[in-house]
Amino acid sequence: MTVHTGRHFLQIPGPTNVPDRVLRAMDMPTMDHRGAEFAEIGFAVMSAMQRVFRTKQPVIIYPSSGTGAWEAAIVNTLQPGDKVLMCETGQFAVLWHGIADKFKLDVDFIPGDWRHGADLEQIEARLAADKAHKIKAVCMVHNETSTACVTYPLNVRKILDTLKHPALLMVDTISGLGSLEYEHDAWGIDVSIAGSQKGLMLPPGLGFNAVSEKALAVAKANPGMRSYWDWQEVININKAGTWPYTPATNLLFGLREAVKMLEEEGLENVFARHKRHSEATRAAIKVWGLETQCQEQGAHSPALTAVRVPDGHDADHFRKVVLDNFDMSLGTGLNKVKGKVFRIGHIGHFNDLMLMGTLSGVEMGLDLAKVPHRGGGVLAAMDILKGRDPSQASKVA
Repeated sequence: MTVHTGRHFLQIPGPTNVPDRVLRAMDMPTMDHRGAEFAEIGFAVMSAMQRVFRTKQPVIIYPSSGTGAWEAAIVNTLQPGDKVLMCETGQFAVLWHGIADKFKLDVDFIPGDWRHGADLEQIEARLAADKAHKIKAVCMVHNETSTACVTYPLNVRKILDTLKHPALLMVDTISGLGSLEYEHDAWGIDVSIAGSQKGLMLPPGLGFNAVSEKALAVAKANPGMRSYWDWQEVININKAGTWPYTPATNLLFGLREAVKMLEEEGLENVFARHKRHSEATRAAIKVWGLETQCQEQGAHSPALTAVRVPDGHDADHFRKVVLDNFDMSLGTGLNKVKGKVFRIGHIGHFNDLMLMGTLSGVEMGLDLAKVPHRGGGVLAAMDILKGRDPSQASKVA
């Protein structure tokens, strides 16, 4: 057994590293979740999440994973037989489709190659052909964590508005919220779905639905069965600063601290930091001579980068070499890209030196695992972080 010293490098794209400040904030004794003291934290986190989602509408907080928040979006607004439009952008779009199938929705699933965002032309064509407005919702993944491709929700909203199609716009931003620009109200999103364990820098255990007035009206008219996930029941009891069931009290203390950290840095600065780390990572990959899984210009995720290994090499073997030698966890490839891709998380509580350590571990691992590559990727990333064009580095004396 190899004994490692220092901290483990957790560089998967979620669950992400939890800041010490957040860990300390959660280190609280059990308290009465029906009392006035708890109501203070309840009101504080509800308001905080409205600011993060950029909405004046309710944000429902569940003691759940993001998967629970997916289910909540479905059961509040849809019934068996309702038609929904989804796009195959990667594994998480596939999993959401699976939940829709279990609720017996009629899913029109636009196929994809797992190397691009959602096919906007196909979305527009399907909606334009739906003259009877049978499509009740368009469900899309904002930041597809399996492929590191982004689809911008505003583009889908513009299609819906141009066609005057009344379908709800539902967006999974589980790995986008707190790391990419996101505007629930301004982008006309009806249901936003998120989780605590990504850009919000918390352990898993909280799921979120931000909901528009339109979505609330649809839910109110929906006779479908639901209990735990019922938006209106939660909203009603939230008025007293608590929840209809036992909330994840200590995670809520952590959530308040995590949002405080995001706002101290400034959300625009948080987004810029993620973009810079993504750019530096891609600069390293280009020098190594490897491919990013995402092949769409302008769609590369600021939160993570998925890297393809050359044919004949196993990404999971490479990941094991890195883990055994450097005590660093990289994300595995999922489903169709299993063994073909490893994922570098640069999301959440993260800085330049952490990125340089991560990329150094990757470059050394490529050597040890005998994955064909060129050296110098780490230096190219360093140039980006120093504000220098890597292509000009050799010209600098």
